[in-house]
Amino acid sequence: MGLLIVGLVLFLGAHSLRTFAPAGRDTLIARLGESGYKGLYSLVALIGFLLIVWGFSRTAGAPEFLYVPFPGLRHLTELLMLIALVLAIASGAPRGYIARTVRHPLLVATILWAIAHLIVNGDVGTTVLFGAFLVWASVDLFGQRWRAPVVFPAPSWRFDIVAVVVGLALYAGLVFWAHLQLFGANPMI
Repeated sequence: MGLLIVGLVLFLGAHSLRTFAPAGRDTLIARLGESGYKGLYSLVALIGFLLIVWGFSRTAGAPEFLYVPFPGLRHLTELLMLIALVLAIASGAPRGYIARTVRHPLLVATILWAIAHLIVNGDVGTTVLFGAFLVWASVDLFGQRWRAPVVFPAPSWRFDIVAVVVGLALYAGLVFWAHLQLFGANPMI
Protein backbone atom coordinates (compact mmCIF):
# COMPACT_ATOMS: atom_id res chain seq x y z
CA MET A 1 0.00 0.00 0.00
CA GLY A 2 2.93 2.31 0.74
CA LEU A 3 4.18 2.15 -2.87
CA LEU A 4 0.72 3.03 -4.13
CA ILE A 5 0.46 6.03 -1.82
CA VAL A 6 3.97 7.31 -2.67
CA GLY A 7 3.15 6.89 -6.35
CA LEU A 8 -0.09 8.83 -5.98
CA VAL A 9 1.68 11.62 -4.09
CA LEU A 10 4.34 11.93 -6.81
CA PHE A 11 1.97 11.64 -9.78
CA LEU A 12 -0.84 13.80 -8.47
CA GLY A 13 1.59 16.18 -6.79
CA ALA A 14 3.35 16.84 -10.09
CA HIS A 15 -0.03 17.46 -11.70
CA SER A 16 -1.04 19.83 -8.90
CA LEU A 17 1.77 22.38 -9.03
CA ARG A 18 -0.07 24.74 -11.36
CA THR A 19 -3.14 24.74 -9.12
CA PHE A 20 -1.66 24.64 -5.62
CA ALA A 21 1.85 26.08 -6.00
CA PRO A 22 1.96 28.32 -9.07
CA ALA A 23 4.77 30.44 -7.60
CA GLY A 24 6.84 27.31 -6.92
CA ARG A 25 6.18 26.11 -10.45
CA ASP A 26 7.23 29.46 -11.88
CA THR A 27 10.40 29.38 -9.74
CA LEU A 28 11.26 25.92 -11.06
CA ILE A 29 10.68 27.05 -14.64
CA ALA A 30 12.89 30.12 -14.09
CA ARG A 31 15.61 27.99 -12.51
CA LEU A 32 15.50 24.99 -14.87
CA GLY A 33 14.15 26.57 -18.03
CA GLU A 34 10.98 25.39 -19.78
CA SER A 35 12.59 22.21 -21.15
CA GLY A 36 14.28 21.37 -17.85
CA TYR A 37 11.04 21.84 -15.96
CA LYS A 38 9.10 19.67 -18.42
CA GLY A 39 11.78 17.00 -18.15
CA LEU A 40 11.68 17.00 -14.35
CA TYR A 41 7.88 17.08 -14.35
CA SER A 42 7.75 14.14 -16.77
CA LEU A 43 10.29 12.15 -14.76
CA VAL A 44 8.46 12.66 -11.45
CA ALA A 45 5.09 11.85 -13.06
CA LEU A 46 6.52 8.72 -14.73
CA ILE A 47 8.08 7.48 -11.49
CA GLY A 48 4.79 8.17 -9.72
CA PHE A 49 2.85 6.32 -12.40
CA LEU A 50 5.14 3.28 -12.22
CA LEU A 51 4.87 3.22 -8.42
CA ILE A 52 1.07 3.44 -8.72
CA VAL A 53 1.00 0.45 -11.07
CA TRP A 54 3.43 -1.55 -8.92
CA GLY A 55 1.76 -0.61 -5.65
CA PHE A 56 -1.75 -1.29 -6.94
CA SER A 57 -0.74 -4.66 -8.36
CA ARG A 58 0.54 -5.65 -4.90
CA THR A 59 -2.82 -4.85 -3.30
CA ALA A 60 -4.65 -7.28 -5.60
CA GLY A 61 -3.02 -10.39 -4.11
CA ALA A 62 -4.88 -10.33 -0.81
CA PRO A 63 -7.58 -7.68 -1.08
CA GLU A 64 -9.20 -6.26 2.02
CA PHE A 65 -12.69 -4.93 1.48
CA LEU A 66 -14.11 -1.69 2.84
CA TYR A 67 -17.58 -2.18 1.38
CA VAL A 68 -19.55 -4.55 -0.81
CA PRO A 69 -20.57 -2.89 -4.04
CA PHE A 70 -24.13 -3.21 -5.27
CA PRO A 71 -24.00 -5.48 -8.35
CA GLY A 72 -26.89 -3.65 -10.02
CA LEU A 73 -24.67 -0.62 -10.61
CA ARG A 74 -22.52 -2.34 -13.24
CA HIS A 75 -24.53 -0.78 -16.07
CA LEU A 76 -24.08 2.67 -14.56
CA THR A 77 -20.33 2.02 -14.52
CA GLU A 78 -20.42 1.06 -18.19
CA LEU A 79 -22.28 4.27 -19.08
CA LEU A 80 -19.95 6.46 -16.99
CA MET A 81 -16.90 4.88 -18.62
CA LEU A 82 -18.26 5.43 -22.11
CA ILE A 83 -18.89 9.11 -21.34
CA ALA A 84 -15.49 9.43 -19.64
CA LEU A 85 -13.64 8.03 -22.66
CA VAL A 86 -15.46 10.34 -25.09
CA LEU A 87 -14.64 13.32 -22.85
CA ALA A 88 -11.00 12.25 -22.54
CA ILE A 89 -10.65 12.05 -26.33
CA ALA A 90 -12.49 15.40 -26.73
CA SER A 91 -9.97 16.99 -24.34
CA GLY A 92 -7.04 16.06 -26.57
CA ALA A 93 -8.68 16.67 -29.94
CA PRO A 94 -8.94 20.09 -31.53
CA ARG A 95 -11.73 22.08 -29.92
CA GLY A 96 -15.25 20.87 -30.57
CA TYR A 97 -18.56 21.69 -28.96
CA ILE A 98 -18.11 18.93 -26.35
CA ALA A 99 -14.93 20.50 -25.02
CA ARG A 100 -16.42 23.98 -25.19
CA THR A 101 -19.53 22.93 -23.29
CA VAL A 102 -17.80 20.85 -20.64
CA ARG A 103 -14.86 23.32 -20.37
CA HIS A 104 -12.50 20.87 -18.60
CA PRO A 105 -13.35 17.55 -20.22
CA LEU A 106 -10.29 15.64 -18.97
CA LEU A 107 -10.96 16.55 -15.34
CA VAL A 108 -14.64 15.62 -15.70
CA ALA A 109 -13.59 12.38 -17.44
CA THR A 110 -11.23 11.60 -14.54
CA ILE A 111 -14.04 12.18 -12.04
CA LEU A 112 -16.41 9.90 -13.96
CA TRP A 113 -13.68 7.24 -14.39
CA ALA A 114 -12.99 7.25 -10.65
CA ILE A 115 -16.66 7.12 -9.66
CA ALA A 116 -17.30 4.32 -12.16
CA HIS A 117 -14.61 2.19 -10.55
CA LEU A 118 -15.54 3.05 -6.98
CA ILE A 119 -19.16 1.97 -7.36
CA VAL A 120 -18.26 -1.55 -8.54
CA ASN A 121 -15.16 -2.23 -6.41
CA GLY A 122 -14.94 -2.15 -2.65
CA ASP A 123 -11.39 -3.25 -1.91
CA VAL A 124 -8.91 -1.00 -0.14
CA GLY A 125 -6.44 -0.71 -3.04
CA THR A 126 -9.12 0.32 -5.51
CA THR A 127 -10.65 2.73 -3.04
CA VAL A 128 -7.30 4.41 -2.36
CA LEU A 129 -6.37 4.60 -6.05
CA PHE A 130 -9.65 5.83 -7.49
CA GLY A 131 -10.57 7.81 -4.39
CA ALA A 132 -7.31 9.77 -4.69
CA PHE A 133 -7.99 10.55 -8.35
CA LEU A 134 -11.58 11.52 -7.55
CA VAL A 135 -10.53 13.94 -4.83
CA TRP A 136 -7.66 15.37 -6.89
CA ALA A 137 -9.75 15.92 -10.04
CA SER A 138 -12.65 17.42 -8.06
CA VAL A 139 -10.38 19.87 -6.23
CA ASP A 140 -8.55 20.76 -9.45
CA LEU A 141 -11.85 21.29 -11.28
CA PHE A 142 -13.05 23.56 -8.48
CA GLY A 143 -9.72 25.44 -8.60
CA GLN A 144 -10.14 26.11 -12.33
CA ARG A 145 -12.71 28.75 -11.44
CA TRP A 146 -9.93 31.16 -10.48
CA ARG A 147 -7.83 30.69 -13.58
CA ALA A 148 -8.16 33.05 -16.48
CA PRO A 149 -10.32 31.53 -19.22
CA VAL A 150 -8.49 30.31 -22.30
CA VAL A 151 -9.70 31.62 -25.64
CA PHE A 152 -9.99 28.91 -28.27
CA PRO A 153 -10.79 29.10 -31.98
CA ALA A 154 -14.35 28.44 -33.08
CA PRO A 155 -15.36 24.83 -32.33
CA SER A 156 -16.20 22.31 -35.02
CA TRP A 157 -18.68 19.43 -34.95
CA ARG A 158 -16.27 17.21 -36.86
CA PHE A 159 -13.96 17.12 -33.84
CA ASP A 160 -16.91 16.03 -31.70
CA ILE A 161 -17.64 13.25 -34.19
CA VAL A 162 -14.01 12.15 -33.98
CA ALA A 163 -14.17 12.21 -30.17
CA VAL A 164 -17.33 10.08 -30.12
CA VAL A 165 -16.09 7.56 -32.71
CA VAL A 166 -12.64 7.19 -31.14
CA GLY A 167 -14.15 7.12 -27.64
CA LEU A 168 -16.55 4.33 -28.69
CA ALA A 169 -13.70 2.38 -30.33
CA LEU A 170 -11.52 2.79 -27.25
CA TYR A 171 -14.42 1.72 -25.03
CA ALA A 172 -15.02 -1.41 -27.13
CA GLY A 173 -11.32 -2.25 -27.09
CA LEU A 174 -11.12 -1.84 -23.32
CA VAL A 175 -14.32 -3.72 -22.53
CA PHE A 176 -13.87 -6.63 -24.90
CA TRP A 177 -10.10 -7.15 -24.73
CA ALA A 178 -7.66 -4.74 -23.08
CA HIS A 179 -9.15 -4.48 -19.58
CA LEU A 180 -8.85 -8.22 -19.03
CA GLN A 181 -5.41 -8.42 -20.64
CA LEU A 182 -3.93 -5.40 -18.86
CA PHE A 183 -5.68 -5.49 -15.50
CA GLY A 184 -6.88 -9.07 -15.14
CA ALA A 185 -10.49 -8.02 -14.66
CA ASN A 186 -13.32 -8.60 -17.10
CA PRO A 187 -15.64 -5.58 -16.88
CA MET A 188 -18.47 -7.53 -18.52
CA ILE A 189 -18.83 -10.00 -15.65
